[in-house]
Amino acid sequence: MRARGRDVDITVFGATGYVGKLTAGYLAKSGSGLRIALAGRTRSRLEAVRNSLGGKAKNWPLIVADVDQPDSLDAMASRSRLVLNAVGPYTSYGLPVVRACAAAGTDYVDLTGEVPFVRRSIDQSHKRAMKTGARIVHSCGFDSIPSDLTVYALSRRVADDRAGELAETTLVLRDYSGGYAGGSVSTMVELMRLSSSDPVVRQMLDDPYSLSPDRAAEPDVGHLVDLPLLPGHEIAPELAGLWTSGYVMALYNTRCVRRSNALMKWSYGRSIRYTETLIMGSFPGAALAGAMFNAGIATASRYGGHYLRLLPTGLVDRMTPTSGTGNDMGSRGHYRVETYATTTTGRRYRATIAQPADPGYSATAVLAGESALALVLDRDRLPDRHGVLTPASAMGDVLLDRLPAAGVSFETVGLP
Repeated sequence: MRARGRDVDITVFGATGYVGKLTAGYLAKSGSGLRIALAGRTRSRLEAVRNSLGGKAKNWPLIVADVDQPDSLDAMASRSRLVLNAVGPYTSYGLPVVRACAAAGTDYVDLTGEVPFVRRSIDQSHKRAMKTGARIVHSCGFDSIPSDLTVYALSRRVADDRAGELAETTLVLRDYSGGYAGGSVSTMVELMRLSSSDPVVRQMLDDPYSLSPDRAAEPDVGHLVDLPLLPGHEIAPELAGLWTSGYVMALYNTRCVRRSNALMKWSYGRSIRYTETLIMGSFPGAALAGAMFNAGIATASRYGGHYLRLLPTGLVDRMTPTSGTGNDMGSRGHYRVETYATTTTGRRYRATIAQPADPGYSATAVLAGESALALVLDRDRLPDRHGVLTPASAMGDVLLDRLPAAGVSFETVGLP
């Protein structure tokens, strides 16, 4: 099972952080027979996490590694078949880990939803990872597996039915309940800082194909709106009477889905228009308020850093929750995502994914853990793709097969 010279199957880097601990705990239950290591900057804290997991985890090796010490990252990557990186914000801390894994031919997964980080990862490490045979798979949590896999599943169903290709395709976040991570807030603040000082970052956030492997080859399908305000019936008859507003993570997720399509030679079709929304209820005013809120966040992510610089030095950092903190609602949290598609032949379909767990925490730990297990345990079934990938392009069918047994419900149906 283990590659020659590698004594660790999966290394959880950032295991002392909030989601890192949850993911390590999931692997302790679901990764039977695998050699799993915990990695981070402080050995004593790693020991505390290992002790809290109990069972077979008590024998897991500990690896001291720091993003400011490249040699430690090289050593971690060279002994691991896969590194699961839970250290964010990734724009600040992720690139050295990606580089180490790409150089060592080590598979990699993370939980990012940061356009600048992924773009730089592509530019710096895609070709190297292709040469070494590494799969660098970003966005293996709630961002962006529901987005990426529902569109992938729809494309497979449409192809099986010989119903043309995907055209208008819209993800709808039907239901969501969960906590909010300190790391997520830190990521937003960091993005605001970057966008205010770097016009290249602002361009990435404005370009719907900013993660494309070949921007010039992308189809022209007209203006694409990241944060639309739509009555439900314009998306699907099943949503009549409801209102939707733009979903702020569409700023990243839509670009991830479009990258998947390009990496798979536009298997979704060259006419797909993809966006994401969330249900705001039946009252139009609630949808308008939601649209204004999300538009405000989107604007802040592009230009808010100008105002951050006006605040006293250190004030923003003191106001921002510490990375590694969180409020996991466990089984009290949940989500349900429905993605509706109309094909080029006029057929309609819906893919649904749901989990009875907190999207940002427990649910993400399951999705990330299963992604790591898919890459390690099911290598003979994976597509022959390497480099900087997306969940769908790296693991598509394998992940669809694994998730139901992990408590993730998934369904794709044709609609009248």
